[in-house]
Amino acid sequence: MFIYKLATAPMLFIWLVLILIISITLHELAHGLAAMIEGDDTPQITGHITLNPVVHMGWESLIFLCIAGIAWGQMPVNPARFRRRYSDVIVSAAGPLCNLALALLFVLLFKLTVGFHFAGFLSSHFLYLAARLNLILCLFNLMPIPPLDGFRIFSEFIPELRPLEHSEFRLFAFMILYFVPGFWQTLSAIADSFLAVAMGS
Repeated sequence: MFIYKLATAPMLFIWLVLILIISITLHELAHGLAAMIEGDDTPQITGHITLNPVVHMGWESLIFLCIAGIAWGQMPVNPARFRRRYSDVIVSAAGPLCNLALALLFVLLFKLTVGFHFAGFLSSHFLYLAARLNLILCLFNLMPIPPLDGFRIFSEFIPELRPLEHSEFRLFAFMILYFVPGFWQTLSAIADSFLAVAMGS
C-alpha cells in the first residue's frame, strides 16, 4: 500500500503527496478560471477560486491520497451559464492543459538546474518526478471515460455519449481503470518517452 512508502522511502512519499496535491489543486483551479472566463461565476460563488487544496479535494481525497496514493478533485460549474457553443470543451480542457503546462515548467527548471546538484525541491529527481506525474495526470484526464475531462470533450462532438455520464457505466468505467493490467505502466511509459526527448536524456 502507498502509505508504506512513509516508512520505506519517507522523502519520496512526501514528494509524491506534495506534487499531487499541488497539481490537482491547480488542475481544478484552471477549470474554475476557464469557467468564469466563459461566463459562469459558480466557482467564485461557491468559494472555489482559491489555492486551498481542502476546498478542491476535500479531506476524504487527501486522506485517500496519503493511504492509497489515489486522489481526486472537483470544481463546481454550471454549463447553462456558458457563453459559447464549445465553452464546455474549453473548460474541460483547461485542467489537463494546466498539468501539461506544469510538466513543461518542471522540464524547463530541470534543464536550467541540471549540473548544479541542488537538493530538495530543485533536485533533478524532484523536478523529473513532478514533470512525470503531471504528464500522467494530463494523459489520464484526457481519457474519454466518464467522469474524466476527456469524456466531456468527446461528448461535445459525439452527443450520443452524454447519457453515459449519469449512468452506472460512469462508476464502473472509472474504477475498472485501476484494475486494467498495464494501464498505469503504459501512461508512465508514454510520459517517460516524452521526458526522455524533452530533457535530452
